[in-house]
Amino acid sequence: MTSIVVLNSLLLFGSGLVLIGIVSSLVASRFGAPLLLVFLAIGMLAGVDGIGGIPFSDFRATYLVGSLSLAIILFDGGLRTRVSGVRGAVAPAAVLATVGVVITAGLTGLVAMLVLDLAPLEGLLVGSVVASTDAAAVFFLLRAGGLQLKRRVNAMLEVESATNDPAAVFLVVLLVQLIGAGGVSSTTEFVNLVLRQAIVGITAGVAGGFAITFAVNRITFPSGLHPLFVVAGAVTLYAMTALADGSGFLAVYIAGLIVGNRPVRAFAPILSFHNAATWLCQIVMFLMLGLLVTPADLLSHAIPALAIAIFLIFIGRPVAVWLCLTPFRFPVREKLFVSWVGLRGAVSIFLAAIPMLSQLPNAEVYFNVAFFVVLVSLLLQGWTVTSAARSTGVALADPAPEVSRVEIDLPGQLDYEMVGYPIVADSPVMGRGGLPPWARAVLIVRRNAVLTPEEAGALRVGDYGYFLAPPQRVNRLDRLFAPFEGHQGRASAGVFSFGPDVRLGELAATYGITVDDDVKDQTVGSLFIDTFEEGVREGDRIALGPVTLVARGVHDGVPHTISLILDSEDADVAVVVPTTAMERLMAALVARLTPLQARLADGTRRLTESLRGAVSRWRARL
Repeated sequence: MTSIVVLNSLLLFGSGLVLIGIVSSLVASRFGAPLLLVFLAIGMLAGVDGIGGIPFSDFRATYLVGSLSLAIILFDGGLRTRVSGVRGAVAPAAVLATVGVVITAGLTGLVAMLVLDLAPLEGLLVGSVVASTDAAAVFFLLRAGGLQLKRRVNAMLEVESATNDPAAVFLVVLLVQLIGAGGVSSTTEFVNLVLRQAIVGITAGVAGGFAITFAVNRITFPSGLHPLFVVAGAVTLYAMTALADGSGFLAVYIAGLIVGNRPVRAFAPILSFHNAATWLCQIVMFLMLGLLVTPADLLSHAIPALAIAIFLIFIGRPVAVWLCLTPFRFPVREKLFVSWVGLRGAVSIFLAAIPMLSQLPNAEVYFNVAFFVVLVSLLLQGWTVTSAARSTGVALADPAPEVSRVEIDLPGQLDYEMVGYPIVADSPVMGRGGLPPWARAVLIVRRNAVLTPEEAGALRVGDYGYFLAPPQRVNRLDRLFAPFEGHQGRASAGVFSFGPDVRLGELAATYGITVDDDVKDQTVGSLFIDTFEEGVREGDRIALGPVTLVARGVHDGVPHTISLILDSEDADVAVVVPTTAMERLMAALVARLTPLQARLADGTRRLTESLRGAVSRWRARL
């Protein structure tokens, strides 16, 4: 009987912590606090040194829960990533996820060796534990903050944060083996480990993704079991890949990519279920990590850990980003944001548990330092990610609008989903004369009467329509049914139209807006194409200070007419108006680094021309 009481008490305690975390998130969101930090703090308060006073030191259970949670979160990240939107970002993301991790680990490891008085391999182990960004934290905070980033930056961050975990795992596992064995392994053994993890992970991910897609589409499950089958399949794939000495994290992300980019039955409920599952995984994982840490031990390592965290955030990560992304011609603003958004999260604490499980010397030091670095990263970077995105101009000034949409999955077929929208005034669908060719009206609700499309005729304001559309194009309908000019609630002084070949520099000179020097020669049409993934859609908007650009006459994802709305209230507003300390800091950095990059580019161009001239003269003499 006592055992039953204990078990019930554990259930009460665990569910109570989850409920407290969920309710606290409502309060924290009002103050802009990163929710992951809130869950971590609640776990610490319930722990041995907090008001709960509960001792917890089960690293095996933490490793198990962390593995399960990260597998689900990474699968969800792949599930929501469109391959068409990441094609141009794969190369820079791959470099940053491999070379960047090694550079960050090496630089941070050197500092850790000095401030913690560790041996070189031990210092490098600390650097490797905190070297990778946390895909779960990046995905979660970007979505929770309502941010929509420029296509290339968003795609690069998603791919990099999801694929840099294997590189960090390689380094941590290798260094744990080296420190435990007390010797240096051969280069061949290291290369074999890296190749095996990557090859097995990629192969298992591809096979698992197609297997999950095939099973969902071919097997008729009872209602509601499709999402559960997909989650169970992802966790099974992770475990099987890990047992085969492959990267399970890489496997589940690739499997998610395949499932998310293939026609899949019940895709809408699968996405909805995964959204709730990722929230639960984040809450449980960070609550458990908070319980695991002992604040008294944490404070004893606070000063060296703070030095490592500050170096990592302001020097280690930026140096790696600059070295890896400069060859791909990323602008200064984008490199600044990528440098700043390299959040550390549960992955770092998860990796720090490996030395604890291996019972290495100084394992407690690695864990407490990693935990403190994560705290600083969530507090400093997580709290300011929204301001950083806006102040560097990486966030879309006018993101895709929120619309009232009902999704209905149609059983027995894969090519279409049914979606419903209210018909509102000033929406693009009212001005374009009909639906796009890939969408079809099914029924219209008008004044409490259900009408067929033939009976209803043209859509009217106040109608509620249900439409069939391919699953991968459902999001395109959002902008057609969202209000056109009323999204900001401001009056406009004028609306003008012109072709897509007008350059941004001409607009800047005419309307007094501020644009970067490196994009003044870019055309407005190419700006839309670079900004919106999966092609430009009718009604897509870009806000540039006192003007708003709207894509019109869109064919095959290319705008043929651009409408310009001049807002009367913001006659002298620039693209970015720094309002917070973080935004002022970013603006100052951009102001200083942009001319420097321009001078470096000019010097490089002159050096190249001189070398070409010398080569030409040398050839002429020969």
